[in-house]
Amino acid sequence: MQLPAYATKGLTKVYGEGRSAVHALRGVDLEIPAGEIVVLLGPSGSGKSTLLNIIGGLDRGTAGEVLFRDQRLHEMSDAELTRYRRDHVGFVFQFYNLMPSLTARENVELVTEIAADPMDPDEALSLVGLKERTDHFPAQLSGGEQQRVAIARAIAKQPDVLFCDEPTGALDSATGRSVLKVLADVNARLGSTVLMVTHASSQAQMADRVIHFADGNIGEIVENRNKLTPEQIAW
Repeated sequence: MQLPAYATKGLTKVYGEGRSAVHALRGVDLEIPAGEIVVLLGPSGSGKSTLLNIIGGLDRGTAGEVLFRDQRLHEMSDAELTRYRRDHVGFVFQFYNLMPSLTARENVELVTEIAADPMDPDEALSLVGLKERTDHFPAQLSGGEQQRVAIARAIAKQPDVLFCDEPTGALDSATGRSVLKVLADVNARLGSTVLMVTHASSQAQMADRVIHFADGNIGEIVENRNKLTPEQIAW
């Protein structure tokens, strides 16, 4: 039986102390199957980005367990978490975080130089539909193109998991759909588990599984029997 990509048990995250303490996660128990597109859905402050940051190795829980396959992330040192992120995880954020003085290809090369089994940068850019734009600088690219460079950078190390935090939040509907299509293609072609945080319920229709968050807890988990393609999603 295949291990889930992630499992959490009693995961909590508390910011601050005493009366001013903020409980971002309140004992989350969760399993995320490998190879799926999973959407974490909920309003701002519901805990979804906190969970993404913890299982992505960017933050630590206050209590509870976090497993990636059979690796116990909550017991790892900072150096071990760094290796975990380098070897297994790709990140795509709402803001593209590209180096403005580097071309699209050079931005992707930043990752391939440290990855264990990297994809050719031109191949990664071709996968996101930017074959003809590899020598362009970020200022010469549209917002959607810059986000696709960011996705190419994330997938160039061929990650097991692709974390996307509001990846279409700064994009218009047509551009946003094109970015979602790239994420679906990455899932289909590379087999990467895709975890996407969003507050837009319409985007959840392309997911295999939707995890609803509210006040630091999981409200419900819904499996999509009839997924929509990104092109079919109403914005």
